[in-house]
Amino acid sequence: MSDQFDVLIIGGGPGGYVAAIRAAQLGLNTALVEKQHLGGICLNWGCIPTKAMLKGAEVAHTLRHLEAFGFSAENIQFDIQKLVAHSRDVSKTLTGGIAYLLKKNGVTVVDGRARVTAKGRVSVTSGEGERALGAKHIILATGARPRSLPAIVPDGQRIWSYFEALVPQTVPASLLIVGSGAIGVEFASLYHDLGCAVTLVEVARQIMPVEDQEVASLVQREFEQRGIRVLTQATVTEVFSEADQARCTLRLADGREEVLAVERVLLAAGIQANTEDLGLEALGVEIERGFIKTDPWCRTNVAGLYAIGDVAGAPCLAHKASHEGVLCVEKLAGVDGVHPLDKAFIPGCTYARPQVASLGLTEAAARASGKHLNIGRFDYQANGKALALGEAKGFVKTIFDADSGELLGAHMVGPEVTEQIQGFGIAHSLEATAQALSQVIFAHPTLSEAMHEAVLAASGKALHQ
Repeated sequence: MSDQFDVLIIGGGPGGYVAAIRAAQLGLNTALVEKQHLGGICLNWGCIPTKAMLKGAEVAHTLRHLEAFGFSAENIQFDIQKLVAHSRDVSKTLTGGIAYLLKKNGVTVVDGRARVTAKGRVSVTSGEGERALGAKHIILATGARPRSLPAIVPDGQRIWSYFEALVPQTVPASLLIVGSGAIGVEFASLYHDLGCAVTLVEVARQIMPVEDQEVASLVQREFEQRGIRVLTQATVTEVFSEADQARCTLRLADGREEVLAVERVLLAAGIQANTEDLGLEALGVEIERGFIKTDPWCRTNVAGLYAIGDVAGAPCLAHKASHEGVLCVEKLAGVDGVHPLDKAFIPGCTYARPQVASLGLTEAAARASGKHLNIGRFDYQANGKALALGEAKGFVKTIFDADSGELLGAHMVGPEVTEQIQGFGIAHSLEATAQALSQVIFAHPTLSEAMHEAVLAASGKALHQ
């Protein structure tokens, strides 16, 4: 087996394995080094297993509201271990599929921990010893891991990271979640629907800090109505693990301190890049705020060395990593028509109840840009399909440049919005204006009609509100 490749990728997550497949498709001799799991965090411990768990939470919610649809049920039983097993089986199926795709495309997969020893040189350490590999192009796709806080360090028992939260032995009676990004909000929704008393703590002024303020406010109201306690502008200053509980000291928005005893604590306060022990310091690779600094083509400051996905910085999303993987490989291979990534229009999705999906500028950011705006909003309360489903809480908001008609942002909260946001992404990619979008015919009855109405509302033409 040759030890010299055209492209060598370190990390087999959504960025790395997609980059490897695309490189092989372009005729490049490609190797992929992975130390643990093909599919990375996303398939094994993130995007996919959480959605399987959230499906269980959705079933639990549905069972509690059967009467609205004419059903009743008694003596319903729940086994958390069966739900966990389902989520692990889904992950296993997908990771097996990745191995097949890599083999099908002729990618050489090397098991072990990789380290860049010099320009174009990589050393791989495994149980079989050390192996030296060479490549003209080396792509770092090593991802990221949960971030610890000074006062809160996951111990795998009383204090969880998302790893432990995905494989609980039992549903805890009470759970304190620190951080209200997508991970924190999804787990808050999940565990509450499974019968856990949840407290969600966020240091910022609003939960879901990167989302539009109006969207975040609606999610908070819905959470509080469900019985989830939400504390913003609050911090957890101390956590003491005891035999049967965690004793947590909270500093609230008004400066008061509160001691809260819970069965488990989940730390969901962001991630940190996996940049350690890669040999980056010796090469002089630039690091910015803990992430590898790259240009629009995913190139680092070292010739022949690239970085994609979470290790290269926000937004830390699987689909961003995959897109960067393709972009990076096509650019280095000389494919015509490759465009830099527009990070502002990477869709963000949160799969809680209610779901949240967005892309582009928030209303606050759009106003700060100084542009003249046309903003449209349409509530799902006026959407027939949402009412029929019994899920009519939420809205769609569109933000347009009043002068050019350019779509600047779209924000959705409500039923299945994560399956619809790509419509606005396609519109932006094709440079569709507000006028052009208003002429699109949306099928009836669909949830997506709310998208059309929000476009119409931006120019004062909404028909159903």
